[in-house]
Amino acid sequence: MLLMNKFILIFFFLLFTINSYAEHQPISYDFNQWYRYEIKSKKNFNKFNFDLIKDKYISKQIQNNKSSGLISYLLFEDNKIVIDESNIPGWIRDFGPNQRNNYLASYSVGKSLVSYILGHSICEGYIRGIDAELNDWSILDNTLYHGQKLIDLLNMTAGDQKYIGQRPNVTKKDFYDNMDTYLKGTKIYVYGIPLKNLMKYYFQNSKKDKPVYNYSGMATTIIFNYIHYKAGENFDKLLSKIFAEHIKIGDNVYFQKNNPDLSLSSLNNHFYAKRYDYLRIAKAIMDDWNNDTCVGKYLKTVYEMRINKKREKFSNKAEFQYTKKYGGQFHFDLVGLANRKIMAMGGYGGQSILIDFEKGRIIVVHSIDRHYNWKKIVYNKIKKK
Repeated sequence: MLLMNKFILIFFFLLFTINSYAEHQPISYDFNQWYRYEIKSKKNFNKFNFDLIKDKYISKQIQNNKSSGLISYLLFEDNKIVIDESNIPGWIRDFGPNQRNNYLASYSVGKSLVSYILGHSICEGYIRGIDAELNDWSILDNTLYHGQKLIDLLNMTAGDQKYIGQRPNVTKKDFYDNMDTYLKGTKIYVYGIPLKNLMKYYFQNSKKDKPVYNYSGMATTIIFNYIHYKAGENFDKLLSKIFAEHIKIGDNVYFQKNNPDLSLSSLNNHFYAKRYDYLRIAKAIMDDWNNDTCVGKYLKTVYEMRINKKREKFSNKAEFQYTKKYGGQFHFDLVGLANRKIMAMGGYGGQSILIDFEKGRIIVVHSIDRHYNWKKIVYNKIKKK
């Protein structure tokens, strides 16, 4: 009996620990462990107007970031910043190239940024459109991705759920991580291996399955490196035009790559920038949408072509768990707000960007641990009329 009681206590301890870890999601800032692709600012950055108010709850969450995880919060509305709170730990402030301060990680928010880059690539004429078929890139030959339309990768419906992603494995009855693959019984970290090697050694002769929503980093990696392939020697110029000239970033920004030589490497969606530059990116996206620019039309097209996630349960602790639809590497249709055109981006550990195109409202959140009250400080703030 005593042994049974101990077993029960251990079981519930493990259950609590697993649930607690899943909810907390402490992140690792691995900036200096990776090679980086740098996009330089031209220092003619967009400046913001301020009309600050104090939100006591957010201030408290920021100051108590060891328990909340919240390290940066920006609320932009009426064409100005109205809440501006940050308490970035010293180990992040001294991070980045040459210990320049306050570079914050995007995690999967970077998936949405890759989509935005794709929109510009289409508008610049490097890629025909979101219905372009991936049949002109030899590294995808004899894989399930060859010949697929870009929109299928943008919507995470490439039919790759037997190999990678967060759909249940039909034989093992578990979930793949969105950055791992268990193809051929081997678990590998896909961001650590050049894409051409993944295609050659792990995805050769893979077969496409039915198109269901299957969230993974592989689709984004293929999209990003396809942009690099199509832009060719103009790739640096393209990204400089997007970030330095169009967005007008204030400081240099970085994407990760897994080799110093990009011809032997793969870019991935892990992105680093300072907090105001994340807001500048979101503001550029909002302006493109509202001004119906070419990129704005791209964003509206992926919105119209969004798919139903077919979630059975919704959790109000994060944007990716509290949205009904997905399109173009963005989350759409917040529960209770599906009639409003609100774009959501989310990343591991609590990174969150929401844009309400009609209200002109943007929220940018960074966290080192997803343990803040997302519904109270993000959902309820974006919800207000």
